[in-house]
Amino acid sequence: MDKEIIATTQAPAAVGPYSQGVRAAELIYTAGQLGIVPDTKEFAGPDIESQTRQALENLKAVLEAGGSCLKHVIKTTVFLADMGEFARMNSVYAQFFPEAPPARSTVQVAALPLGGRVEIEAVAMACDCQGGTQECHCDCHD
Repeated sequence: MDKEIIATTQAPAAVGPYSQGVRAAELIYTAGQLGIVPDTKEFAGPDIESQTRQALENLKAVLEAGGSCLKHVIKTTVFLADMGEFARMNSVYAQFFPEAPPARSTVQVAALPLGGRVEIEAVAMACDCQGGTQECHCDCHD
């Protein structure tokens, strides 16, 4: 089985010996995404809502670079610096997965890289339509 490394400038670059994502067969595995704005390399804001929103935008960019989308996510893992912020994170998360949300685990960790509030990783099914001219039956680019 071949694996393809996924890299995009639409999400923060890897800051260590890892890839933003890896496609293996028909699955895409992403690295954890923080709420960092790719252009500025700064957090989208100090609050959990802005960091969650940006982390999910970064996740979306990695998935799309690998030939998938949020509609094809089958599992996420959410790492929180403070479980007390779960409801606020969940409110933003629900906006990105309004129908048939993926399976999810959420855990509190002792610390996140760069002092982040949230980090999110995903596993998704691949979809090569990418909104191009070929016929797409997955509805991921509506």
